[in-house]
Amino acid sequence: MEVRRRRDHTLIDAIEALKPVRFSGAVWRVVRAGRDPTLCSRSGGRWDDGTFDVLYTSAKREGAIAEMHFHLARGQPVFPSQVRYRLHELRVALKRALKLVDLDALAKTGMDTGRYGQLSYQERQSEYPRSQDVAEVAHFLEFDGLIVPSARHECLNVVLFCDRVPPAEIEAVKDHGIVDWKAVD
Repeated sequence: MEVRRRRDHTLIDAIEALKPVRFSGAVWRVVRAGRDPTLCSRSGGRWDDGTFDVLYTSAKREGAIAEMHFHLARGQPVFPSQVRYRLHELRVALKRALKLVDLDALAKTGMDTGRYGQLSYQERQSEYPRSQDVAEVAHFLEFDGLIVPSARHECLNVVLFCDRVPPAEIEAVKDHGIVDWKAVD
C-alpha cells in the first residue's frame, strides 16, 4: 500500500489564495499516430504525480510540438524516425483552472525557477517533485486544471485534470497531420 506524503500547508494556503479562472478555447496536442488525442493518462510528468489522470496540451501548436520533441529526444543517441506523431487541435473548457502565468507566479508556490525548462532529462527529476505537489494540491482543492508556462516554448500549457472535466468539454477538432521532425530540428 502506497503511503501518501503529507500536503504542504503553506502551499495549500498559497493556492487557496488564488482565484480560479475560466478557460475555453483551442489547444494543441501531439500524440502517436492512431492514439486518441483526448485520451488522459497518469504519466508522472511535470504536472502530475501519477495519482490522477491528466491531459497535457499547449496553447500554441509550436508549444505542443516542442514538448513532444523534447520527450522523444531525451536520453537517446538517435532521434526515433520510424514512429509517426500527429498534431491535433482540441477545444477544451475549464471552469476552475489554476493560472500561474509566469515564473514569478511559479516561484510563489515554492518552485525553484532559476533553470525552469533548462534542466537535462536526468536533472529534471529535481524540479518535478514541487511542480507535482502544486498540481496535486490544486487537484485536492478541486481546480479542474492548470494554466502554466511551458518549459519548452514561449507559451502557456493547459493541463486538464480529467476527473474534474466532463468529457463533453474535451473535443478533438482537427487532425493537422504527421509532424515532420526534420523541420523542427
